[in-house]
Amino acid sequence: MSYRWMKWTILFLPTVTIGLWEYVRHQLLMPYLSMEAGNWLSPVIVYIVSVTLLRRMFTMMEHTQAALDQERIAKGKLEERQLLAGELHDGVAQSLFLLGVKLDQARRRFDDPEVQKMLNDISRTVSEANHDVRQSIANLKYSPRQEDAGETSLEYRIREMIPLAGVKVELGWQLDEALLRPDEQAELLACIREALLNIHKHAGARNATISGIQQAEAWQVTVQDNGHGYDEQALNDPGKFGLRITAERAELRGWTFALRREGEWTRFILTGGSRHG
Repeated sequence: MSYRWMKWTILFLPTVTIGLWEYVRHQLLMPYLSMEAGNWLSPVIVYIVSVTLLRRMFTMMEHTQAALDQERIAKGKLEERQLLAGELHDGVAQSLFLLGVKLDQARRRFDDPEVQKMLNDISRTVSEANHDVRQSIANLKYSPRQEDAGETSLEYRIREMIPLAGVKVELGWQLDEALLRPDEQAELLACIREALLNIHKHAGARNATISGIQQAEAWQVTVQDNGHGYDEQALNDPGKFGLRITAERAELRGWTFALRREGEWTRFILTGGSRHG
């Protein structure tokens, strides 16, 4: 039903209803119905007819309003993301670019091998940071697609991150996301993202897998790759900020984080309990 018909129906339905009732009452029911009873029945009949016929319209209006509210919220979030992306581009990304240029100039000025090695290490770190910032900017400029409810699921968001690994990644996901609150899902996604970036930057792998399993109210997420590997001592490496942050995130959530080498696979494992744990 169009809004035009809704408008005219709302305007004329009560009038038509009371007119028909008065006609029937005076022409057919006068011998059987007193004037006082008829006067009491008039508003009751109008109310019943209005509720019966207009309930669908009100439901449509409520759904429309809810959709408008959701669209307004989504638009606000997208504007915030684009604003943040602009700030990152104009601030951090530009600073990293200029730093890279100055490092290139410094490499051309110094011939000392040790200085060259140090500058190359710094330049590599700056380049990786610049890549990460620009990836974040690209992600912020576009809101997640919402054509399908499944596209906002935890599994869908993990699939969107798979290209970060730079290698073929197989996803086996049987974890019910209802076990995790929205804030816990965000933390889990950040941890998985760190694992994929490590595979891309350091592992030298050919293949990787991501799995999410559960048993009762416990769950385990594993990201593994067949690269040259690292062991649990890597957590103590001063340069492994991402791994230390992941360990701290897991500890704050009451999860268990393990990083170990098993055969030809390096396994990045997060284990947690129920959402009430």
